[in-house]
Amino acid sequence: MPRVPQRGRRSPDSWKGTLAKIVLLGLVDALAVYICMALFSHSWAVLAIAAAVTLLINWIYLRRGGLPAKYLAPGVLFLAVFQVVVVVFSGYIAFTNYGDGHNSTKDDAISSILTSSQKRVPDSPAYRTSVLTKDGSYYLLVTDPKGAAEIGTTGKKLEPAPGAVKDSTGKAKSLDGYQTLALSDLVAHQQDVLGLVVPVSDSPGDGTLRTQDGSSAYIFRSSIAYDAASDTMTETDAGTVYRDSGQGDFVSASGDKLATGWKIDVGFKNFVTAFTDEGLRGPLLAVTLWTFTFAIASVLLTFALGLFLAVTFNRPDLKGKKVYRILMILPYAFPAFLSGLVWAGLLNPEFGFINNALLGGAHIGWLTDPVLAKISVLVVNLWLGFPYMFLVCTGALQSLPEDVDEAARMDGASPWRIFRSIKLPLLLVSTAPLLISSFAFNFNNFNVIYMLTNGGPRFADTTRDIGATDILITLVYKSAFGVGTGRDYGLASALAIIIFIIVATVSAISFKQTKALEDVN
Repeated sequence: MPRVPQRGRRSPDSWKGTLAKIVLLGLVDALAVYICMALFSHSWAVLAIAAAVTLLINWIYLRRGGLPAKYLAPGVLFLAVFQVVVVVFSGYIAFTNYGDGHNSTKDDAISSILTSSQKRVPDSPAYRTSVLTKDGSYYLLVTDPKGAAEIGTTGKKLEPAPGAVKDSTGKAKSLDGYQTLALSDLVAHQQDVLGLVVPVSDSPGDGTLRTQDGSSAYIFRSSIAYDAASDTMTETDAGTVYRDSGQGDFVSASGDKLATGWKIDVGFKNFVTAFTDEGLRGPLLAVTLWTFTFAIASVLLTFALGLFLAVTFNRPDLKGKKVYRILMILPYAFPAFLSGLVWAGLLNPEFGFINNALLGGAHIGWLTDPVLAKISVLVVNLWLGFPYMFLVCTGALQSLPEDVDEAARMDGASPWRIFRSIKLPLLLVSTAPLLISSFAFNFNNFNVIYMLTNGGPRFADTTRDIGATDILITLVYKSAFGVGTGRDYGLASALAIIIFIIVATVSAISFKQTKALEDVN
């Protein structure tokens, strides 16, 4: 007997469903083809992975059946791209010297050194120049001393331009397909024009052409020569020789380094640096201790205040409970980074509202004194965090059975004894996992620290930008994007792995201990 589809239920193979599937898969495939074309000249391995994932997605959605896979595929894909890949890449960077001066290959470093050390050749002939533009790029159209027209741009050597249009003096002014910049345009794009470095030929020793005014260009040659046979850099003036140190840079016999290096694998060097570097070891220990103190104290304070308010506003005879509860969760409604900035203004020692208005013009260093800064951070985090605990505890209290309280009161137990021996253990059964997650959150609570104190006040016994209220995650940020000490992504990734190990260990131990609370039920 043929199956009769139920009324109102669309068949999964209807033409509309098939059309929608084709359109959506077409868009996905178009995006995948674009990504694969971009990867074609960069990484064959990533290209192969992208192609395999695209084929897998098409197979999942074009075949019959496999409904769970069709629902899970988008989530798994985004999880892999935005979480797994990021974690794996960060782990890889932790074992490299990736950072300022070490962010590319050795060939790129050699090219950068030769380019940055270029000086104008004293007897260089002048090349009459016009600046052209095409597709957002800038070109130098030059007329060499012999009268021949040539064109080139940064990274692309001079090539003959026989079709160039010349003025009455024989200077090449324009070229078909390019737009010649007027004087006003030259002024508006002065930095782009000054940044043009056009190789004269394929040989780096022949130098490059640069212009200072957009009308004349001169030959520049590097003051450092590279010998590929011996893999050395030599200063042509002083004769100083720089050799590959094996650490991703060129170093002279006296220990001087050339500014530009390259990325290499360094093994566990970043982890060793974190615990042995004189400027980092002491501050790192202080930061680690404060991170644990901040996370534990934040959890305890917010839970205590949230639980107290939840018990207070859970009384059945209390009037206006809804209004009070709305007021209690208002701090939770504001973005944490914005609240941090507001509190930073309120606590400012010079013109803050608390010192000037509430304390009559007192000069108290809420954010400049190490102890007061830590207290201020804890208070602000308490203000931001207690509404969450208030909501959690309120829900947990309302789910507790009332007959247990009645039985305890009939046995003569006091309200405090009922709370301590009955309600609190039952609350911890449901809230303990949330307390662990709150600890993990506060262990990496970047917003409050960075927006309120920026990690300060700064330690005096280190040259690094590390302060009394820095926690490990802000230390990672400063290592990766530090202004004063430079960017060191390898060290930052190593510290991030250390944070992950600490949080994972503490969480695993805590979850194991909380299993004992299940016996309360």
